[in-house]
Amino acid sequence: MELDSRAAVPRVLAVDPKRPDPNVIAEAASVLAAGGLVAFPTETVYGLGARGLHPEEVARIFAAKGRPKAHPLILHVADAAMAAKLSRAWSERAEQLARRFWPGPLTLVVPRAAHVPDAVTGGLDSVGVRSPAHPVASALIVAAGEPLAAPSANAHTHVSPTTAAHVVRSLGDAVDLVLDGGPCAHGIESTVVDVTGPVTRVLRPGAVSLEELRSVDPDVTYGGIVVAETDDAARASPGLAAKHYAPRTDVVLASDARAVAAALAEVEASSPLAAITWSAAAKEAVTALGRPVRLIALPAEPTAYAAALFAALHDVDAAGVARLVIEAVPDDTAWWAVRDRLARAARR
Repeated sequence: MELDSRAAVPRVLAVDPKRPDPNVIAEAASVLAAGGLVAFPTETVYGLGARGLHPEEVARIFAAKGRPKAHPLILHVADAAMAAKLSRAWSERAEQLARRFWPGPLTLVVPRAAHVPDAVTGGLDSVGVRSPAHPVASALIVAAGEPLAAPSANAHTHVSPTTAAHVVRSLGDAVDLVLDGGPCAHGIESTVVDVTGPVTRVLRPGAVSLEELRSVDPDVTYGGIVVAETDDAARASPGLAAKHYAPRTDVVLASDARAVAAALAEVEASSPLAAITWSAAAKEAVTALGRPVRLIALPAEPTAYAAALFAALHDVDAAGVARLVIEAVPDDTAWWAVRDRLARAARR
């Protein structure tokens, strides 16, 4: 689904990210109450929200994004008490993880309560729940008085939005209202863990690290990058599509500085190019090519890199380059979420 060429734009309201104006929040809540879609900032990325217990309103999210209906949505809640009502078996493990990481960028996949709609879960017997830390998101949930279904506010498989401008560019007037609270702090989605079985399993790496999870539950397991090859298949977590978080251009993930230079050099000289690097060696290799390349140098520290990554991918998309070459990041758990996103962005 390609929405970037839309001429029409949604209504955008600026909101203080730390002290949101109650009148702005009330207006957004009224849009939700009328069955509308509201894009709002969280500490991870911007979400596309609808009232999560109303199937016909949830269906508008899928239509706006062009998202397969079997892909589950996360229900955003005010607190653990609201989350527990969405689960038929809120476990002690879920309570411990929520107590440690909520509000924050951790999604818990729990057994689904009977009243949670199939439209949210993709027909599965589990549901993902999260209590966001962003003051705007928290205030909106409280004002709505119920859980909000809210995947990232972008067209399906495209780059997640970390600013209101990204939302407008991707979805246009498919959104009724965008709350502009400035850039998102983490810039990468929540970590998703499944607590429905005897052992806590990471389904999607994200802003909460593996080490942080194991400080609460030492038995947490992580099997590496999980890919659902069939795009319309149901899966327990969002973000598992083979191609995801992807700009429109050709993306090559290069193993080192030499490979970065080689991937750029093989494209004809007249083609506009871009490179995302983090090491001094790769920056030097790009410069040494002696041809115009849109070079985006991101921090060599994983948290700062993650916060800047999606904005860099949006920048490349706006530039309309023929190829983007991305320097691979280190192979250790500190970079797990970034490595996951880059692997999916480069899938062809």
